[in-house]
Amino acid sequence: MTKFPEDPETERKRIIKQRNLILGGLLGAMVVLFYFISIARIGG
Repeated sequence: MTKFPEDPETERKRIIKQRNLILGGLLGAMVVLFYFISIARIGG
């Protein structure tokens, strides 16, 4: 069984922070991908 944290608010903030980092990483990866696709289209 999972052990519940002492403070649910702290746990919720930690989960939100982790999710924001993941979404930020995905957004950054999409920007880089779009950038490289644009260069490939212009160059070739």
